[in-house]
Amino acid sequence: MPNVNIQLIEGRSAEQKEALIEKITAACVEAIDCTPESVRIVLSDIAPQDFGLSGESVAKRRAGQDTTA
Repeated sequence: MPNVNIQLIEGRSAEQKEALIEKITAACVEAIDCTPESVRIVLSDIAPQDFGLSGESVAKRRAGQDTTA
């Protein structure tokens, strides 16, 4: 039974998450020849201020983006 844990920065819609679950399940079925019923997927949303990249939080990086261009 595959257990897949995926961490995402907050902001994805319910529809996007459903599509991700569907496609990851299909990939597991194809790759390891398991049944869809045996696949377990956990999606965890992470707040942008709780995820760092290149020495700063995603929240800070987003706040510094120039949106006027």
